[in-house]
Amino acid sequence: MRWSQAFIPTLRDDPAGAEAISHKLLVRGGFIRQLMSGSYSLLPAGYRVRSKIRRIIEEEINAIGGQEFLMPVLHPGEIWQRSGRWEIDELFRLQDRRGVDHVLGLTHEEVFALIATELRSYKQLPQLWYHFQTKLRDEARPKSGLLRVREFVMKDSYSLDIDAAGQAKQFDAHHAAYTKIFDRMGLDTVAVEASSGAMGGTDSMEFMVASPAGEDFVAYSAECGYSANVERARSRIPDVANGDPLDAVEKFPTPGVRTIEALAGFDGGASAENQIKTLVYIADGEPVLALMRGDHPLQEQKLIDHLLASEIRPAHDDEIVELLGAHAGSLGAVGVETVKVIADPQLKGRVAMTTGANEDDFHYRGVDIDRDIAVSEWVDLREVSAGEGCPNCDGTLDVYKAIEVGHIFKLGTKYSEAFGANVLDENGKAQPIIMGSYGIGLGRAVAAVAEVYNDDKGLVWPVAVAPWEVVVTLVKTDEATLAAGERIYSELQAAGIDVLLDDRNERPGVKFNDAELVGFPFRVTLGPRGLADGVAEFVARADGDSFEIALDSVVGHVKGLVEAAR
Repeated sequence: MRWSQAFIPTLRDDPAGAEAISHKLLVRGGFIRQLMSGSYSLLPAGYRVRSKIRRIIEEEINAIGGQEFLMPVLHPGEIWQRSGRWEIDELFRLQDRRGVDHVLGLTHEEVFALIATELRSYKQLPQLWYHFQTKLRDEARPKSGLLRVREFVMKDSYSLDIDAAGQAKQFDAHHAAYTKIFDRMGLDTVAVEASSGAMGGTDSMEFMVASPAGEDFVAYSAECGYSANVERARSRIPDVANGDPLDAVEKFPTPGVRTIEALAGFDGGASAENQIKTLVYIADGEPVLALMRGDHPLQEQKLIDHLLASEIRPAHDDEIVELLGAHAGSLGAVGVETVKVIADPQLKGRVAMTTGANEDDFHYRGVDIDRDIAVSEWVDLREVSAGEGCPNCDGTLDVYKAIEVGHIFKLGTKYSEAFGANVLDENGKAQPIIMGSYGIGLGRAVAAVAEVYNDDKGLVWPVAVAPWEVVVTLVKTDEATLAAGERIYSELQAAGIDVLLDDRNERPGVKFNDAELVGFPFRVTLGPRGLADGVAEFVARADGDSFEIALDSVVGHVKGLVEAAR
C-alpha cells in the first residue's frame, strides 16, 4: 500500500473529552472514528490491527481443538426468558412488526446451548465451539474509546463435556491458550479470581493488564502470587477488641446524626469499627438487609453473587421508610425478624456495638450480634484494601487498576438444563451437558495494547499486531528516490513483510511525525544524500535505535527482525 492512496487521517490534537491514552492515540493515529457514544468505526489501520489479533486468537483456539461457527446477532426473546437473563439491564430488546420480542445478543450462551441439543451421546463429547461475532450492550456509561463500548466484536468459545473432570481439562486448556494469545500480542497479563456475574456458573477467571485506564481493581500478593478482582478478593485484617457488654440494648438520642463519621464524632457515640452499618437492597422484589462493620465498605458484587438474583438494587428512600420506619442513617437490624439479614463475618461475636434504632435521630448501644440480631446468613461482603494481609500467606496485598482483556467461566449446567441439552452417559442415562464459556473482546484488546505501547510521540505497536510492520519513507519524491523506494517496497512485499510506502508529497518532518504517531515498528528512510552513498536510514520505533544500512541489506535485515518478533 502507498500512503498517497491510503486512508490514514492523522490528527494533531486529541479528541475532545478523551481521557484514556488509547482513545486519544487511536483517534489521532487514524485508527478509529466515533459514530455515537459507545460506537466506533474501525478505519483501515484499525481494522488491520484487529485482524491480526483475530488471527492470533484463531490459531491458538484451533490448536486446542476449536471448531469455528457463526451465530446470529438477532435472537428470539424467548430463549433469553428461558435462561433467566431477559431482565439484564444491558440487554437491547426490540419487537418485530408482529409484536414478537427479540434481543440483540450481548453474548451467545443461549444460542450455543440450543445447538448442543443435537448432541445425543457422551461419545460425541468433548466439543469445543467458537465464533467471532458482533455483540451489543446497552452500556450505561460508555467511555475510554474502545475500552467500554456498546457494540464490539468478541471471540466467545464454549466447551461441552460429560463431567466436571472434562470441563476442568478444557478450562485449563483455555487458560493456557489465553496466556499464549496475550503473550503473542505483547500483553503481560495476570489471571485473577473473578465474579461470574450474570453469566452464572461456579468459577471464573479474568485476564488482567495493569493500566491506569482500567476500570477493574486487582488485589495481588507479590509473596505468593494470590490475585483476585476486588469483586472476589479476600484478605486478613486484625481483630477488633470488644467493648464492655451490656445486659440489653440501650436506646439513646442522636439528633441530626446520619452517617458513620457523624456518629463517631458524636458525644456518646462510637468509633466506626464499633458500629454496624445497615444497607437495604431489593433483590427480585424482596428486601434484604446487608450488615457491615461501620468502617468497612460493601463490595456490592459479592452481595449480588451470593443472592443470585435476576435484579438487585439499593432500596429507595420511601421503600426503606415503609420497611423499617426510618430514613437511611438511623437504620439497624435489632429485632428485625421478617426480612433476610445477611452479615459480614467481621461482625461475628461482636458485642457492645452501636447501630440505628429504626427511628429517626435515635440509635442503640450495647448491641450483641448473637443476642440481638437474627442473622440469616454470614457472607463475605467486605471490599479489601491495599495493605491488608494476603489470605494465603503472611504477605500483604497491593491493589491496582487493570483492564480486563479476557474472561473464562465454568458455566456448569445452567444453560444445558434450561434448553434440555442432554446426552446419554455410558449407562444410558440422560445427563445435562457441562458447559464452559470463554471470551476475548477484540476491540478492547486493540485498546489494551495501545495503552501499554505508546510514548509521547504516539503508538509503538508490537510487530505481531502492527497494522504495517515497516514504513519506507521517501524524504524526496524525485525520480531516483522514488525508484529506489519502489524497489525496496516491492522486495519487502515479496519477502512477506507488511509494508507501507510513504510516497506523499509532504515535508520530511510531517512524514516522520506521522510514522511515529501511527506506530510502525520499523522505518526505512530514503533520500538523495543516502542514495548517493548507497545507504538508507533504519529506525526501530521501540527504542529509537537509528543507523545507516546498505541498500542491499535492507530487506534481509528487516525480514530477520520481523520474523523474530512475529
